[in-house]
Parts: sequence; structure tokens; C-alpha cells
Amino acid sequence: MARCSSDCNLKIQIASSKNLTNYDCSLFLFAIEVGKREIRAALASEMSQGLFTQNHIAVIWDFDKTLIPGYMQQPIFERFNIDERNFWQEVNTMAERYKQRGYRVSGESVYLNHILTHVRNGEMKGLNNEMLRELGEEIEFYEGLPFFFEELRDEARSKPEYVKHDIKLEHYIVSTGLAEMIRGSLIAQHVEGIWGCEFIENPLLPGFLSQEEFHIETEKEICQIGTMIDNTTKTRALFEINKGSNKNESIDVNAKMAKEDRRIPFQNMIYIADGPSDVPSFSVIRKFGGKTYAVYKSGNIEEFEQNDRLLQTGRIHAYGPARYMSDSNTSMWLRMHIHKICERIVADREANLALRVTKPPKHLKDEEPGEDNEPDPVVEQETMEL
Repeated sequence: MARCSSDCNLKIQIASSKNLTNYDCSLFLFAIEVGKREIRAALASEMSQGLFTQNHIAVIWDFDKTLIPGYMQQPIFERFNIDERNFWQEVNTMAERYKQRGYRVSGESVYLNHILTHVRNGEMKGLNNEMLRELGEEIEFYEGLPFFFEELRDEARSKPEYVKHDIKLEHYIVSTGLAEMIRGSLIAQHVEGIWGCEFIENPLLPGFLSQEEFHIETEKEICQIGTMIDNTTKTRALFEINKGSNKNESIDVNAKMAKEDRRIPFQNMIYIADGPSDVPSFSVIRKFGGKTYAVYKSGNIEEFEQNDRLLQTGRIHAYGPARYMSDSNTSMWLRMHIHKICERIVADREANLALRVTKPPKHLKDEEPGEDNEPDPVVEQETMEL
């Protein structure tokens, strides 16, 4: 008996078991074919490249107590002979003190106001953005930095298949600290973007739109807050990286975008920070499929316990010491997950290619001599009727 295609068999089975008319049967098979096409289209859409190729990885870092042992403002206090411990003690009580006066302030960013108060009172006279950048050069980093950033970048180019798909790794810093100091530090040249708090030196005066601006030579000094980043607004930076707003100003971070149109999917992100203040960012990254990692100062039991609580409550995937040499646990964990992300990107892109590119026609092998190639008359007749 001659072989019949699967479609022929399906037609016969439908017609005989369902008592369908020829027209009904044809409609039914057409619906099946449409369904197949829609499934293929949905799969292709899910992995489509959209506006961006989505072959970038973002490693996003907190700054204070993550990349450095303490707080970046230490060089400021040393320059102006300010008691650092006393400064932070005052800052930690300011939110409650202002509350007693009937004011509501952010405990995370009120330190900016306290710096400006020191400037106005003369304790930090002459502090400006240029000086902040100069003082950033004095920031001392944890062991292994900043060269560890380049080592991680090399991991994304370490295999031929990674290079074939042009996978690139980018570093970002999102901090509640001072952006100008980070820009002046040794690590600035190793990152693609910096988010942090910023000051204004010469504010625009009332009526500036209706009169020409006069350039008067005065001593530059910070006097207003320009940008404020706290632990909640850090998440905005994550979405800017995700959607590509940081690379293309025409993309508004609040604009609705399909997942396949975003520059760096959250599943291509790793977020590294030091503790509970980063819970909002940890939550966003984890929710959308990225990896989260917490660090602690080696030997500091309080920071160690703090990180362990974050792990037990499901905020982070893992934690380790803030040590960035190649043999450290932190280094090995980050390298391992960068490779996993690279492998997934390769697999997704190759699967997407297979879905989008059809195979060309080829020569079919002839039937062997002597094989019964005569069609079965019953099958042929039923197929023709359908």
C-alpha cells in the first residue's frame, strides 16, 4: 500500500469520525494551520530583536560599602577638618528632629542639606563641583578594583560563540552618594554610566527668561541640590538602563515598551550592593529575572548577618565578601553567572534565527526499484473527494 502524507491521513480521519462535510473539514484544517503559524509567530516575537539586539549585559553597582570600605565623603571631611563621625551622627537624627518641628524630610538624602548648611556657615567654604571631582581622586577602593571591572568585561568575550553574537558587558554605578566624586575617582573610566546626587553652583535667578544672563565672576560654591538619588529612585535608573533611555534621549523612561524592544532585559542584569537600603532595587531585579548579590566587609559580623537575613528573606540570590580578586567567592560567583547569561543569549539568538530562516528545497531520494508505488485506490478516492 502506498504511503500517504500525514495531512491526507488527517483529512480521512476527520471526515470519517466527525461526519463533516468537505467544506467543514477544509475549514477545520485551515484553522489548524493558522494556529500553527500563530504559535510560530508568538515564539519568534518572544525572542525577536525589536529595537535592540539585546546582546548586552549590565552589571550594576552600588558604591559606598560595596566598591569602597566606607563612605565617599571622607575626603571632604578631611579637607575641611570636619569630624566625620559627628557629621553622620547628626545626619542620623535630623529626620526625627525636623519631624518634631513639623517638617518631613528624607532620611536617606538629608545629608545633602547638611553639607549645604556647612557650606553656608563657612565650615566648608568654597566647596564646589570641581573640588568634589578632585577629591574623588582620593577615594580608595576594595582590593581588586578597578581592574576587576575589565576582567568581567573580558568574560563576555572569552568564547568564540560570545564573540560571534557580539555580546558586550557594561558596568553602571547607581549611588545615593555624590556623582561628581565618582566621576573623579579611578573607577569612572571603567563604567558606562553613573547615577548619583548632584549640586548646583550658580542657580538661575527669578525673571531669567525675560532678561539677558550676566556672567559675573564670583567664587563658585555649591548652594542647591540639583539631583537627588535615594534608595527608591535608584529603581528609575534600573528602568533607564533596561529601556535604553540612558543611550537614547528620545526614549522616555516612563514610556510603555514591549519586552522585546528594550535594550537590556532585566534577565541580563546583575545588581551588587551592600545591604537593606538596596531592597527596592534588589526586588525589581529579582522580580523580572535578574540576579542580585550582596557584599560585606571581610571580618564584619554585623554586615555578614545582615546579608544572611537578605538571603533568608529572598531578597538576594547570594552574598560574599567585598573582595574582588580572581580567587574570591564573589569573583567566582559573578563570573559564573555572567557565563550563564552569555550562554542563554547565544541559545536564544540561535533559536530565534532558526525560527526566522527557513531551509531551502533539496533533491529528494528516488524510491527503491521493486517497491510497491501504486496508490491505494480507496485512499486516493477519499482524498480527492475531500
